[in-house]
Amino acid sequence: MSAGPEPGQTPDAPEAKGAVSAPSPDGRPRKVTRRFPLFTRDTARPEGGGRAAPGDAPAPARQWPLLTVVSTVGLGLLITAFDAFRFGTILIGLALIGGAVLRWMLPDVGMLAVRSRFTDMVTYGVLGGAIVLLAMMAQPDPILEIPFLDDTLHYTI
Repeated sequence: MSAGPEPGQTPDAPEAKGAVSAPSPDGRPRKVTRRFPLFTRDTARPEGGGRAAPGDAPAPARQWPLLTVVSTVGLGLLITAFDAFRFGTILIGLALIGGAVLRWMLPDVGMLAVRSRFTDMVTYGVLGGAIVLLAMMAQPDPILEIPFLDDTLHYTI
């Protein structure tokens, strides 16, 4: 029999036996189970989602891959706004392709990592490639002409 609470313990502290996980919302400890949870309460950080620079570096330096892609897209939008549509949109597409390359080459890219590495690379690459191709095919005077697209459009409408 114990005369009182052990040192460092409050008298009404809940006690759990066996393996214990994080406390529940009401503050009581929960028992650990190996079953897959019915409701997801948290998500794992994507692979490569760590800082791109040491933790003592200022925030812009830690997120330089994301800032590079976003600033290049912003420059492309600005150029597009000043009536250089084709060059601006090609720059936007190249920025996304550059994001895919950064995601592939660097071990940690900070907030540029959204999903798994493969999914990020495919998403950035496909969207960037589509934007570049569409910008090159835009009228008037397209740089790239795909002959079967004209017939496809003619027969679908």
